[in-house]
Amino acid sequence: MSFSTHILNAATGRPAAGVPVRLERDGEIVAEGRTDDDGRIKGWNPGRGVHRVVFDTGALSSFYPEVVITFAVDDPDQHYHVPLLLSPFAYSTYRGS
Repeated sequence: MSFSTHILNAATGRPAAGVPVRLERDGEIVAEGRTDDDGRIKGWNPGRGVHRVVFDTGALSSFYPEVVITFAVDDPDQHYHVPLLLSPFAYSTYRGS
């Protein structure tokens, strides 16, 4: 099973590079890093269970200093892609491929 994410700054239409991101399971950090120049993180292997991906978005938004997305991994044979689209006063996410 693998996990990836990316952040798109919807206000600029550009990827959000250098954003700190961490992945948690059961209150413990499973992985952490920063988005690359394309706003992406890939290759994390969190395992089965309920996870929280935490985006430190303070440099991008004064209204949303942090965005947390909680999701469940129930099939370890699948790839889980959980992106974040961030604008000044809204954000959205979805399960990508």
